[in-house]
Amino acid sequence: MADLQEASVTLPSAPASVSAARKFVSNILGEWGLPGDTEVADTVRLIVSELATNAVQHTRGESPTFTVDIELDREEQLRIGVTDSHPRYPKRLPAAVQQDNGRGLVIIRWLTMECGGRLSVTPTPEGGKTVWIALPWTAPVRGGTAASSPSPR
Repeated sequence: MADLQEASVTLPSAPASVSAARKFVSNILGEWGLPGDTEVADTVRLIVSELATNAVQHTRGESPTFTVDIELDREEQLRIGVTDSHPRYPKRLPAAVQQDNGRGLVIIRWLTMECGGRLSVTPTPEGGKTVWIALPWTAPVRGGTAASSPSPR
């Protein structure tokens, strides 16, 4: 089995791409051995939904696409990153502003920590950023390397 399995997809920064990103990640993780009906799979889907939603909503049209990268490293750690070309890093909004939105990063951070993982943000060479989550991987690994960019439908 390969030490590293990877997959990625680039999607337009549009609301419909949030569900496409979630479905892509769910399908890849299923190929890698994570059953879709587990609590961990539900958590990962929610995290991906929040990351993709942030990439669509908070780039204010300055990032025409976003990319979802998935890495499974040595059968022990899952990393998921969402990259956009907007230079502004995500930040938690004050409670008074969080009436209707602004909770995405809080949700992502909390869910990631609950799973024993961590969240980080790294700059891209092009001036954007990638928001990464890293989680321990507990499912047995199946399949080969899925380095692909299919169009999820």
